[in-house]
Amino acid sequence: QVQLVESGGGLVQAGGSLRLSCAASGRTFGTYPVAWFRQAPGKEREFVAKITWSGGSIYYTNYADSVKGRFTVSRDNAKNTVYLQMNSLKPEDTAVYYCAARNSDGGSFRQAGQYDYWGQGTQVTVSS
Repeated sequence: QVQLVESGGGLVQAGGSLRLSCAASGRTFGTYPVAWFRQAPGKEREFVAKITWSGGSIYYTNYADSVKGRFTVSRDNAKNTVYLQMNSLKPEDTAVYYCAARNSDGGSFRQAGQYDYWGQGTQVTVSS
């Protein structure tokens, strides 16, 4: 069992930056894919970014088109933590951001239903 705890959300002006953290306990992330999703009021939970560690210094990342070039996902295996660096934030980035992990790397990583473990979420609000 893996427990995930997000932190780092807050209120920021458009154009600003935030860094979210997702700390795991109970088991290491290891090579499990870890993703960030977000959910705005009245909308479905949507994929933001994913990172998979293949061992050594090899990482694979994927991003939603809406955040590509602005957000960067990374992980520190020693700290068992995944990060989401968010730059050039826009009001439409306002949402609750969730960290998620899964036990395998098959299927569609962009679908929330493919993930086995979820954090409680952290609110990000971007003012115009």
